[in-house]
Amino acid sequence: MSAGDGRRPGLGPEDVEVLERETLFEGFFRMARYTLRHRLFEGGWSRQLTRERFERGHAAVLLPYDPVADRVVLIEQFRVGALEKPSGPWLLEFVAGVIEADESPETVVRREALEEAGVTPGRIEFVQEVYVSPGGNSESLRIYCGEVDSLGVGGVHGLHEEDEDIRVFTVPFDEALQLMYDGRIDSAGPVIALQWLALNRERLRRVWT
Repeated sequence: MSAGDGRRPGLGPEDVEVLERETLFEGFFRMARYTLRHRLFEGGWSRQLTRERFERGHAAVLLPYDPVADRVVLIEQFRVGALEKPSGPWLLEFVAGVIEADESPETVVRREALEEAGVTPGRIEFVQEVYVSPGGNSESLRIYCGEVDSLGVGGVHGLHEEDEDIRVFTVPFDEALQLMYDGRIDSAGPVIALQWLALNRERLRRVWT
């Protein structure tokens, strides 16, 4: 590790000591309280800290992109976390799903693409893994871009047993980017994915066509 990266050499998982973990709530998601301490950059240990953590597992998201038509497949669905949004809690997003213990992130996005949007991805490229809100949330998000055929894609999709009500539609890439600039696409994963596509679009159109 270089001295210029701002971190104390050797600072890692072994420099955290969890003293106690208590489950506060367990339902659709889980909330836990941790009592812990960690090493300090200048040496020694922090005082004993108490922190609550929202635990919902990890997820994967796929930006379905048609390189031939230069179109993006968008979905719109209700999100309880956006209840206070002035325009309402229906967000424009890309297909996504929770990663279960026995499956890979790529398996998740391929399955969710079919269930949520009715598309079957061809080639898939990894974009980035990010933490959603690491100040108090354990969730990480693996982001992908997938090659799809957008012809005839649309309608309402989702699994009835999971109470999914998902509107699917396609837009030209430039329009998708404008929706982001206008604040219509404002969920973290889709914003990151679209910005990545803006940088890699010409390369993908060459390689995937």
